[in-house]
Amino acid sequence: MATSYPPDLSAQESEQLLSTIRDWSIAHGLAVRPPPNFVSSETDPHGVLATTAPVTLFPSPFPRTCFEQATSVQEAYNLLYASISRDEQFLQDIVQDIIEVDEFIAELWRVHLKVKDEGYVQVRLYGPSRRTYKSTNNKAGRIQHNCLILWWIIFSDVSVTRTDYPLLDSVVTKSLDLPLNTSTKSLGLGIRQAFEKYNSATTLYDCCTIFLVQTPERNVFDQRHLEYDLQEHGIPVFRLPFSEILSHTTIADTSKRQLIYSPPGNPSKKFEVAVVYLRAGYGPQDYPDESAWRGRLQIERSNAIKCPTILTQLAGAKKVQQVLATPRSSSSPSPLARFLKPEDADLEKLEDTFTNIFPLDESPAGLEARKIAVDPEQCKRYVLKPQREGGGNNTYRSAIPPFLKSLPESHWKSFILMEIISPPPVHNMILRNGAIEKGGVICELGIYGTCLWNQATAEILYNGQAGYLLRTKGDKSEEGGVAAGFGSMDSCTLV
Repeated sequence: MATSYPPDLSAQESEQLLSTIRDWSIAHGLAVRPPPNFVSSETDPHGVLATTAPVTLFPSPFPRTCFEQATSVQEAYNLLYASISRDEQFLQDIVQDIIEVDEFIAELWRVHLKVKDEGYVQVRLYGPSRRTYKSTNNKAGRIQHNCLILWWIIFSDVSVTRTDYPLLDSVVTKSLDLPLNTSTKSLGLGIRQAFEKYNSATTLYDCCTIFLVQTPERNVFDQRHLEYDLQEHGIPVFRLPFSEILSHTTIADTSKRQLIYSPPGNPSKKFEVAVVYLRAGYGPQDYPDESAWRGRLQIERSNAIKCPTILTQLAGAKKVQQVLATPRSSSSPSPLARFLKPEDADLEKLEDTFTNIFPLDESPAGLEARKIAVDPEQCKRYVLKPQREGGGNNTYRSAIPPFLKSLPESHWKSFILMEIISPPPVHNMILRNGAIEKGGVICELGIYGTCLWNQATAEILYNGQAGYLLRTKGDKSEEGGVAAGFGSMDSCTLV
């Protein structure tokens, strides 16, 4: 790599590069609906405008050893979380600790119990996921598990190919090692595997896949590319707002409880839903009233293959991550022993990616963590996380003590306390809403995975690593979510 990286640009080079990136990004779908603080609803009342997604001007250096470690362990993580999703007792023991103070988690659990009482009819589960890592001491430290928030799939593909256009040849050395990324095709393949398993049996109607989405959705272009990939393979795909589940779907009056979808533009036409891919439903904001919960129950009790089910969603809760990762003495058995044999090579590989995470309950570890969380000095090394997916939910460093003191202590157990990882310093430039931000940045590597399994027999029907995502934020920013307005899309050059 050149001595100066990213390279210094003259004013003319900078303007030419920005012009090229803006046009190239829009032309290739690296775009979002503009945020309200950039383009007001009065200016764009019909929501038809688009702007370049936040993106770095150059690929950011990322340690090769960390990248290879994170990608190599992904399939083991897929199997681990499939096992956790199958272990209702394990999840129940965890959920019981927080449902008293977290109504959202409690309501998800109630939906599961209602379907369990009636009897689940679909035993095949599909779990798309993303594990997020920061590099530390030349190893990958896992900071996040997502089973619903799989944004920026196509963007992660595009941000790599973005570096192929000719202009960069003059300003970026050709020796950059840019790993191939096929996240859209790989995640599409996972959904196709689920669709084909369902469609191989006798169905009432032609089958389709439903994307459950938020409205409005700024990140629509990323989602559309995954839809287009499925459609290229002959799979009908429909977008259904989460709030309209009950308006356009019904449950067949059969023992299989098939989910039937009628497109609003052609209500006389009926499709049997083979796969429901949830791009909504991960937070309380998607459930403003009881009808939204009835809609989620309708999806859950149906025969459609859910991506994910309630149990798979709960397996992705921060509390599960904490239970697996809380440091313990060598004489204490690892929670992983419940799912892996001691001699299993994957056990050590998984534990090697764990970050120190602590409960805030009344256990000995939790009471010790409470002391750290309210200490004005010790808290500066930690982040406080609730049981939520998506950016903008966390509390960092010195903000932790006053935040906790604003809550009843009985509510503290619904949070986890994670040690902050400080990656090596990197510099880059970020294009966001037409303006350039230049300086130190922090990179987070997300590894996508797909897994299809039989909930009843534990048979693994498909398991694969499905590409990666590099998100980069300014080193003065705590949060890293691109959709939440903090991070940006990036490409990684391995060093």
